[in-house]
Amino acid sequence: MDRRKLITSSLALVGLSACATQPVQRPAPDFSHQEPPPPSPGAPAQARTYTQDEIVTGVSDFLGVTAEAAGGAIERIFAQYGQPTGYIAGEEASGAVTVGARYGRGLLYMKDKEPMEVFWQGPSVGFDMGGNASRVFTLVYNLHYPDAIFQRFPGVEGSAYFVGGLGVNYQRASDIVLAPIRAGVGFRLGANVGYLAYTRQRNVLPF
Repeated sequence: MDRRKLITSSLALVGLSACATQPVQRPAPDFSHQEPPPPSPGAPAQARTYTQDEIVTGVSDFLGVTAEAAGGAIERIFAQYGQPTGYIAGEEASGAVTVGARYGRGLLYMKDKEPMEVFWQGPSVGFDMGGNASRVFTLVYNLHYPDAIFQRFPGVEGSAYFVGGLGVNYQRASDIVLAPIRAGVGFRLGANVGYLAYTRQRNVLPF
């Protein structure tokens, strides 16, 4: 009996030792249902945009034109660039004898931000003589911080056109695009070959 107990005990110890040395099988981690990582704290915030109806109403009220006239010009701009992140409503004066200058002043509007005063001035070259003063409503694209407006914006060649009595042309600097809309006689779009510099204060010289 003692020999049997001894043999049985030995076999039991061998079995326990084998189980202890056998590696434990663990299931592979499943990443298919993990939440996406949160956005980086340093990622730039995207500015809210204005709808086409908001801009049509703004252009109609500020420039004193019908909603139909404003809608025709806005529809063409929206078809090319979509919804703007801001707009500038202001007044400007210009004059030329072949070579001219343009000066303006207005307020930059962006959603969730206080309106900010801006000035603009720049030289122009064209084929007309004389001067005019008018209101201008400028759509602003890809502007996410108001201070980024303060730079020089060259005109886009061949961008000037008329729709419903409104004159439109485009200016671009990096990714920011401006689309000034002017109403009335004396748009002088032909003289708007050059650039406009947007500044915090009025500059006497247009250069």
